[in-house]
Amino acid sequence: MNRPETSHNQVIEVYLADANVLYSRVLRDYLLYAMRARLISVVWSQRILFELTEHLMDNRPNFSQASADRLIRAMNTTFPYAQRDPDSEQFALLAGIELPDEDDRHIIAAAIAADAPFICTHNVKDFPSSIMVDLGLTVVTPDDLLCQLIQDYQQSMLWVHRASVDSLRGATDESTVLALRQAGASQAARLMAHLVGLL
Repeated sequence: MNRPETSHNQVIEVYLADANVLYSRVLRDYLLYAMRARLISVVWSQRILFELTEHLMDNRPNFSQASADRLIRAMNTTFPYAQRDPDSEQFALLAGIELPDEDDRHIIAAAIAADAPFICTHNVKDFPSSIMVDLGLTVVTPDDLLCQLIQDYQQSMLWVHRASVDSLRGATDESTVLALRQAGASQAARLMAHLVGLL
């Protein structure tokens, strides 16, 4: 399937993807194929990839260290500029800031290092808007992000969906939309179901 053409005038926004978003196969596929379609740019850090694969190994018996290495290698080979690791300078900018979950500090630092104005995560409450505004950051859920992409780029997102289905053996439109809903993107699943003619 040919990748859809996009406008040269289109502004490609940069989103730092949290590990809890990349954990879901369908969300990960949708975001990465949307990046291949040049709809958005998705970035991550080494620590985010470590957290992603650590949770996959903990929760999926067939996901081994070799599986983790293959996934990380595939993501960083396909998108060689997507990994952006923060240094002491970015962490210094966050000195004195109190977060609901201090373990999320590295996510904000990575977004700053990547010049990513958006953080895509399920845990919106862990990134208070009062703090994010001062840092020039906006937090969005994967459901909100995918809904916006489907509404703005229907044909390109149809390609994203088809590519996601084709990448998983035995997957169908129905199973992929269901997986999207189960991954916490219920509104995006409804929009995609309409787009592919399931509703």
